[in-house]
Amino acid sequence: MGSGFALMNELTVIQATQGLLRHLQTTFQNEKDLSVVIGFDGRHNSKQFARLAASLFAQEQIHVYLFESTTVPTPFIPFSVKQLKAKAGIMVTASHNPKDDNGYKVYWQNGAQIVSPLDVQIAQSIENNLQPWKDKAWNLNVFNDNKSKFISDPIDQIKNLYFEHLSKQCYFPEINRSTPLKFVYTPVHGVGQPYAEKAFQVFQFQPFISVEQQKYADPEFSTVKYPNPEEGKETLELAIQTANQHNAQFIIANDPDADRFALAERDTTQQSQTGWNILSGNQLGALLGNILLFFSFIFS
Repeated sequence: MGSGFALMNELTVIQATQGLLRHLQTTFQNEKDLSVVIGFDGRHNSKQFARLAASLFAQEQIHVYLFESTTVPTPFIPFSVKQLKAKAGIMVTASHNPKDDNGYKVYWQNGAQIVSPLDVQIAQSIENNLQPWKDKAWNLNVFNDNKSKFISDPIDQIKNLYFEHLSKQCYFPEINRSTPLKFVYTPVHGVGQPYAEKAFQVFQFQPFISVEQQKYADPEFSTVKYPNPEEGKETLELAIQTANQHNAQFIIANDPDADRFALAERDTTQQSQTGWNILSGNQLGALLGNILLFFSFIFS
């Protein structure tokens, strides 16, 4: 983030939004009641960037489902796009990047992040709309007392739908309720804490043990050098300390926008019981693939 055309700031957010908006209007010119979904994380300026984008859509009479009341995990955006039948989604986040960064993720009506040739087409539309629109750019009057009818907050609806869908993946609640395993969780100063808590409730696990120093959103990421759980033990240091204090067997971590997942398991081969194996992405993929095959066999 910073001043200039090569950095993330209010002007470049407005330019990106103007280009995306015009491309949507062109692509879906024969359709009525266009809508988009916008969310943001806990980073510096995330909410302001999201509001600037939402304001432009609302002023163009495109309905905006803006998660204005709270930060949300990035997966809520593609989920919402599909559930609300929106044409696009925007998530203001720099994911696992350092604190000085922010970003602008774009999803299409299928819930997937944009790929070629769509990304090139939107980029060209941005180039064609670099001049901030007079009387619309930086105009946040839609958020005054008489709110625009083109902005609504879908948080309650989407939370209910999301966890209703998630509950259908809970196949062995009685095992989950009775397991003696202990889990430690950290959102690494991000948005994941309340959503992870709810996920554990839905799967009927006992509550996990929180890493208190990293429990709440902190745009400074004050306890880690890089807020990326995939960095390994350096990022998970406090989680490992917490797990050792409580004799927990597993550590679960999300990155700041809760779309990355890390898992560590206690290494029981070490007599000290303080060693940890941090699973790689390939190992997690193998585990997930294995459980999908298991369920397809059991329930086929």
